[in-house]
This record gives sequence, structure tokens and C-alpha cells, in this order.
Amino acid sequence: MVPLLRNYAVAGDVDDPLVARAFLTPPRRDRTAFQRDRDRVVQSRAFRRLAGKTQVFTSRSSDHFRSRLTHTIEVVQIAREVAIALGLNEDLAEALALVHDIGHPPFGHAGERALDACLKRHGLRFDHNLHALRIVEFFEQRYAVHRGLNLTLGVREGIVKHSRDYSVETHPELAEYFLDKRPPLEAQIIDLTDEIAYLTADLDDGVESGMLEIGDILDRVEIVRNAYRSVEEQHAGVDPKFLFHEALMLMQHRLTNDLIANTQMLMRLADLHTLEDIRDFPERLALFSRFVEVQRFEEKKYLYDALYTCDALEREHDKATEVVTRLFDYWIADPERLPAGYIEQMKTEAPARVVADYIAGMTDSYILGHFGQME
Repeated sequence: MVPLLRNYAVAGDVDDPLVARAFLTPPRRDRTAFQRDRDRVVQSRAFRRLAGKTQVFTSRSSDHFRSRLTHTIEVVQIAREVAIALGLNEDLAEALALVHDIGHPPFGHAGERALDACLKRHGLRFDHNLHALRIVEFFEQRYAVHRGLNLTLGVREGIVKHSRDYSVETHPELAEYFLDKRPPLEAQIIDLTDEIAYLTADLDDGVESGMLEIGDILDRVEIVRNAYRSVEEQHAGVDPKFLFHEALMLMQHRLTNDLIANTQMLMRLADLHTLEDIRDFPERLALFSRFVEVQRFEEKKYLYDALYTCDALEREHDKATEVVTRLFDYWIADPERLPAGYIEQMKTEAPARVVADYIAGMTDSYILGHFGQME
């Protein structure tokens, strides 16, 4: 049985302006517009490359650690659950979850920081959301009559606005994405479901790597400690590593339920009933409760202090910075070394932007191969 959409959900029917595409495409009876977007994203080269991009640990460390691709799949699972519970357009939420990380460069956030620092020297910036838009509108070349994936306006707006707001004063090129309005709830939930996924996964991978200890996590992270105690009461005597995994799943469930319940409560308090109500509301409505927000912040701080900035990962981050920076400077100094398509792109765009585009599309192993040829 297909769940009924609430009045505040994106309709997604043929009359919905959010299903408009830059290039006219005949509708399909077998798939909705957002299902077609989902399929286009999944079949794109940029999506496949997520398998070779770092989440926290490099893909060379262990086959068991998350990559950007497996992380994305976990976000999709949670986003669909939240969308169904809230009566949203599940197809749109799924498409946005699938595409939300497609603009990330190699080496995770370390690579992104390094690329941004390189561009700042040339008066530019790197923003993975805006780079994702460039990918789906320009870099993917799969069709005979146009560049890009020709995604719906609703998905493109969600790519831009799912995790932050932009102003038309600073980004006039984004004016078509309703910058004076809040994004639909289908887009608002993506940033929070992303957090739920990585807060769970990074603890799991941290313990798997040996960089985090279960006992230390239980001492310092209340939300995990509470979940662990609940699991331990039901499964006394079980190996702690299995209890810990069960506790992480329970924590994920509690975070997801809190997001659903608090979003519903905020909408009731604000007396919002339609999509336009949500778009015109001055703040985002997909939020954790204050109590859970405190616990979430505690866990994020713990991960930052104990994992993301630990010596082993800092060495990886330093290497990532070196690789990205040296290759950026290498191609800036001699752009003729770039592939022909990027040389052609320099006729209309700054060399620094073109070099950044080339690097951002690389997997970890591909950029390391280029770096090895330099040395």
C-alpha cells in the first residue's frame, strides 16, 4: 500500500513545478519524476566514484570501513524511514539522500579543506553542495542532446539547500532555487539523517579500527551509554562488542524517532499545514529536540576529540593536504597537462576553478596515482 502524502509534502505530480526539468522529457507511466531522478543519480559515474572516496578512514585501510558510497546508502535507509513517518514524498527524499554527497572530493573533509584553501588563494571557494550541482548540470555527460543529468527542479533545489541556506546577494547564480524560502521538509531531513548515519557509523568504524575503545565511549558519551545499558539488561553475559553494536542500532533508532517526533511537534506548535507554510516559515523545522541536541553535540565533540583529530588520522589528513595542494599547484603551473575537456573548459572559466573541478572528481586511489607520477 502506497502511503498517502500529507498536504505539506511535495506532490511530485505532473502539475507540480518542482518536477520541471531544464530539457523537456516525456513523462513515464511506470516511474514518478523523482524515481527517474533517483535512477539517473545511481547510474551516474560520479555516484559510482563514491565507492573510492574516503568517509573517515581511507578505503585502503580495511574493506569493512565505510566509504562515501556505503555511507550514502545508510543515509538513504534513514531518510526513507523519516519521510514515510512524516508523510513526505519518499521518492524525493530518497533521490536527495542518494545525491547529497556526490560533490565531495577525495580524502573526505581533509581533501575538501585542502581544495578550498587552494581556491582561496585565487579568490574562489570550494563548496561540495555547489560542486554537486555542477556535476549533475554539467560534468555528467550521458545524453545525446544535453549535458548533465537533467534532474528535476526539486532535486536540484535540494542539492543546493539541504544543509545550508544561500542568499541571492552572494549567490545570484542560484536565484532559481527559491533562496528567499525554506526548502521542503524532504530536503530539510537530509542533513539530519546524514548526521544520524555518521554518528552511528563513525563510532562503529572507530572501534573496528582500534582507535576507539568501547569502555571509553561509554564513559564519555551519554546517549551511547544509555543505549548500551538498555541492551545489556536484555542480553546479560553477551560479548561487549555485540552489545555495543546493538547499542549503536538502538541509538540510531532513538535519534530517528526523536527527529520524527520533534519535527511533528514543531509543525503543530507553528500551526503549519501546507508546503507553502513550511517554505514561508522563518526557520527550518526538521530538528532534534533540545534534550537530544545536547546529547548529539556531546557525541560529535567526542568523535572530534578522540577520533577525527587523533594522531593517526591527522597524519592521513596531512598527507591528503599535501597531495591535493601539490597537484593543484602542478596543474595551475602548466594547465596543458590537464585532459583535453578541462583545457577546453578554461575558455569560459578560471583555471583555478577548472583544476579544482578535475581534482574534486577523483577517487582516493586515482589522485594518489597522479601524485606518485609526480614524485
